[in-house]
Amino acid sequence: MGEHLSEAGLNRARVHVEVEWLIAQTDRGFFGASALTDDQKAALRAVVTDFGQADIDELAELEATTRHDVKAVEYYVRRRLSSLGLDAIAELTHFACTSEDINNLSYAVTVRDAVADAWLPKFDAVIDALADLARAHRDDAMLSRTHGQPATPSTMGKELAVFVHRLRRIRSQVIDTEYLGKFSGATGTFAAHLVAAPDASWPDISREFVESLGLTWNPLTTQIESHDWQAELYARISHANRVLHNLATDIWTYISLGYFRQIPQAGATGSSTMPHKINPIRFENAEANLELSSAVLDSLAATLVTSRLQRDLTDSSAQRNIGLGLGHSMLALDNIRRGLGEIDLDRDALAADLDANWEILGEAIQTVVRAEVVAGRSSISDPYAMLKELTRGRRVGAAELAEFVSGLDIGDDAKQRLLALTPGGYTGLAGDLVDFI
Repeated sequence: MGEHLSEAGLNRARVHVEVEWLIAQTDRGFFGASALTDDQKAALRAVVTDFGQADIDELAELEATTRHDVKAVEYYVRRRLSSLGLDAIAELTHFACTSEDINNLSYAVTVRDAVADAWLPKFDAVIDALADLARAHRDDAMLSRTHGQPATPSTMGKELAVFVHRLRRIRSQVIDTEYLGKFSGATGTFAAHLVAAPDASWPDISREFVESLGLTWNPLTTQIESHDWQAELYARISHANRVLHNLATDIWTYISLGYFRQIPQAGATGSSTMPHKINPIRFENAEANLELSSAVLDSLAATLVTSRLQRDLTDSSAQRNIGLGLGHSMLALDNIRRGLGEIDLDRDALAADLDANWEILGEAIQTVVRAEVVAGRSSISDPYAMLKELTRGRRVGAAELAEFVSGLDIGDDAKQRLLALTPGGYTGLAGDLVDFI
């Protein structure tokens, strides 16, 4: 992440944009400039690929004088042109550009690459780990807990598959993000461009240049690119954070219920005074980092879509925190992935919980009775109320429930289905639903 979204990463991207703009202009023979040779282009592009600590220090020194980050980059590039014997094209450096022409493209490139190279692989690793667990536990029946109370059973696999499905949808939205760029001068009008070269098709040149960087051209802007794509991206990642937060709290709760055992890690300590403890710290750490990430990303999404009239600098300060927002999300992703690898399903605990809650079959019984009434095989009045009286707020054991079912006025086939039913067998199509992932 730091490779892309640090000050050094941003400056390298700025140099990249300035160099590519120089090459694009000479390729078109602007103002009689000769096209650069392949060796000259390679030497210029090596300025970007070889960008290192000495260059970072040089830019810092230049900026200390200019008090302007992009102007420092311009002077840095001019120095490189001189060292390469290319002084003749020095005035094409930063030609007709406002600082935001360079900055918006640099941010788009660095954010795109940070998401693709750093954030997305960690996000995918969590989804893959969840999908593996969902498939492994597709048929492991568990008591559901709607409102925290015993409810119709599911399987652990199906519950984890829900998160896989949710996260994959958001992933597709992140992948579909348009990384927009503008390159149209001081107020987005190509005014200086047109005066310098009245016959040039500047919108076409701008589009081709922006698209050459792998970005989507934005034709209508003020001095700045409007940052709507950034707001959309950060909202999507913040949404992913919140789904992951939901996952972390659910896994934490399953651990608390005893559904998952935590696998002891050699040398680890859970409590300074209670030797037996293994705390679910991976998921707790993830929660905190996800909350911090969303706080930053939500703020960015809200701030960046507003710029007073044609320009103000609130976005410049805000965008310095993009790496912070994504970085906290990545820390959370690391913890969740590691946490998922340190838990083991306790099938005995799941079975015991199910066996202690036979009253959850009240839903199945009243539903079957209603079907029997419609089919003319029962004359029971208000089956729901009958089961509510039997089960609401009390435990009903297997024997009591079997006796109740045996006395029902329903058809023999329906009665036998209900008598054969157990909490662990009342999972519907939960296991099959896992296959949808």
